[in-house]
Amino acid sequence: MLLLVGLGNPGPKYENNRHNVGFMAVDEIVRRHGFQPGRARFQSIVSDGTLDGRKVLAMKPTTFMNESGRAVGEAVRFFKIPLDQVVVIHDELDLAFGKIRAKCGGGHAGNNGIRNISQHIGPDYWRIRIGIGHPGEKSRVHGHVLSDFAKADQPMLDKIIDAVGDAAPMIGAEDFNGFMSRVAMLINPPRPKKPPQEKGPSGPEDAARDKED
Repeated sequence: MLLLVGLGNPGPKYENNRHNVGFMAVDEIVRRHGFQPGRARFQSIVSDGTLDGRKVLAMKPTTFMNESGRAVGEAVRFFKIPLDQVVVIHDELDLAFGKIRAKCGGGHAGNNGIRNISQHIGPDYWRIRIGIGHPGEKSRVHGHVLSDFAKADQPMLDKIIDAVGDAAPMIGAEDFNGFMSRVAMLINPPRPKKPPQEKGPSGPEDAARDKED
């Protein structure tokens, strides 16, 4: 079993906050890939489903962000899930908005949800980091993460969430490089190449026109 965790804060007050982008991503995966309706378990809302034929438990902790590790730890211990089969989707201040990265292990980079999960289960789990950008000053970080995405950000946010939902089967396949490539291509698709203009054969009439011009 793969444990897929989205981080955020519960309740309508927070649902559109930058800090809740992990919840948004998991909601889209659950919706798009036909997971079972959510139910309360492990201090979370959980949904069962499959990705690439792999059984997945999708989880949104209801403990608030700073206590996410209590919920994740309960599920990990109950199902005896190896840490490399735990994938946490969360916001990342140190990534520009529109960027997504995946890695296994590492520090918490100031994210208190990640900090708490690592305290409960250790650091060696997968993280999918969705960039929300840094406000520039440390004193503004708290307000930045707990404020809603700007109206101008909405088209890019829609692209990000849609791309994560589309590429989610690669999470089930544990193809995180493929996941990142697919997401990047969907967010910033390559521009179509213009076909080369065909030049017809140059005859006497063309030469005459060239002289007249």
